[in-house]
Amino acid sequence: MANIAVALLVLPLLQVAIGEHNIQDYTRSFEKKECDVYHGKWVYDNSYPLYDSSQCNFIEKEFACQRNGRPDSLYLKYRWQPSACNLPRFDGLDFLKRFRNKQIMFVGDSLSLNQWQSLTCMLHTATPHSEYKLQRIGGLSTFTFTEYNVSVKFMRNAFLVDIVHKRYGRVLTLDKVDDEKEWNGINVLIFNTWHWWQHTGRKQPWDFIREGKHMQKDMDRFVAYEKGLMTWARWVDTNVDPEKTRVFFQGISPDHSNGSHWPGNNNGKNCKGETKPILAPGYPNRQHPGQLVLEKVLHTMTKPVHLLNVTRLSQQRKDAHPSMYSTRGHKGMDCSHWCLAGLPDTWNQLLYAELISK
Repeated sequence: MANIAVALLVLPLLQVAIGEHNIQDYTRSFEKKECDVYHGKWVYDNSYPLYDSSQCNFIEKEFACQRNGRPDSLYLKYRWQPSACNLPRFDGLDFLKRFRNKQIMFVGDSLSLNQWQSLTCMLHTATPHSEYKLQRIGGLSTFTFTEYNVSVKFMRNAFLVDIVHKRYGRVLTLDKVDDEKEWNGINVLIFNTWHWWQHTGRKQPWDFIREGKHMQKDMDRFVAYEKGLMTWARWVDTNVDPEKTRVFFQGISPDHSNGSHWPGNNNGKNCKGETKPILAPGYPNRQHPGQLVLEKVLHTMTKPVHLLNVTRLSQQRKDAHPSMYSTRGHKGMDCSHWCLAGLPDTWNQLLYAELISK
């Protein structure tokens, strides 16, 4: 029995040794610029996932893959391992103490919802007996950990710029941000937009595009995306005080609806039945086109914005989508969103690493 007790005590130390260091070690390596946390690989780790999603009954059904009957669980067992350093293991209690009396807001589409739900569950399972309040008013959802007075918010805003409803149709206004009053006074802002810019036909939520006095039925979507991002960037540069607010941008979240470009896969299938990441070295071998536009805009900004550069590591996770185990059931295939527990937990671990580094 004594040997078993010693083994149980040593196990957490071994987990640190093989991949997840303490906060002090990580902070020192980050400050020395020794660590690009986004360059690395996925490794199997039997201590994962970081939480039991069944303890979070507030997770949307569309993300609750295990609850919806997904039979495999290997996708839950992969940890992101940077090449030149180790990430600190997520510490939810430390997070809540650091952000006592503060507000954190995710602003974006349903991929931001995905990340917001992940973070709220990671924090809730760290302090399962602490009281919380969940409030939804219009497009704003607020999850408050009352003991710490920490509010983690999600503002649904798919484009960041405004859609104006006119008698002749819905107008996507490229030179005016939307909901900016809600962004004021927030301590940490995490923005995201990309997914809806490429939709056409019935999925397109606007009828016209306007920039200044010029209005048209459509335009090159990458050009429109860049113009919309530039409007958002001007708002940040004009309104954000870096001493009071830290700004992040969630990198492009890729879908896996077409597998024709995956290594060893030329039949064009989607994410259905995928149970393992793409572990081929060097994949992907080129940047996501939306990410190129995003980085171009970020480089023009005068205020600091930290890019959560999760695109490449997410492109490797064809196994982590709900696929048929979402609200759509067998009638549809979700290769855009992510299961919870799952990949967005890594996004939040990387967010945590960025937040504690400075």
